[in-house]
Amino acid sequence: MNVSVKGEYALRAVFELALRGNSEPTKIADIASRQHIPQKFLELILSQLKQGGFLSSRRGAEGGYYLARSPAQLTVGDILRHIDGPMSPRRQRGNLPDSPFPELWDELERALSQVIDNTTFAGLVHRWHEKNASKMVNWEI
Repeated sequence: MNVSVKGEYALRAVFELALRGNSEPTKIADIASRQHIPQKFLELILSQLKQGGFLSSRRGAEGGYYLARSPAQLTVGDILRHIDGPMSPRRQRGNLPDSPFPELWDELERALSQVIDNTTFAGLVHRWHEKNASKMVNWEI
């Protein structure tokens, strides 16, 4: 599986919006800064995600982007397939008639799909909060 830089940035942008919740739109500059994504590239990615129905936007001084669906309804697979296309293992030599590998590639593709299609952004946010909560210093005596 090859995830493009564009796919990685799309995942990070959607994660950032899921992390912030849908209370108010988030400016492109804020997403770019927090996720270390070049702003011009992010603009193209967010536009593509909006066209795919994953994001909505609001114009104006208080405008920005927000999730069009709840983070529990958005999966990593949804975003990656929209940005990068099908997530199948690369077959360097094609399907030779006497090759033992086509079944392996199919099995690998099913396993990969199982993981990315069952990983929601709500789950990622939850895991992120748990991971960071364990790093917090406890000053209680």
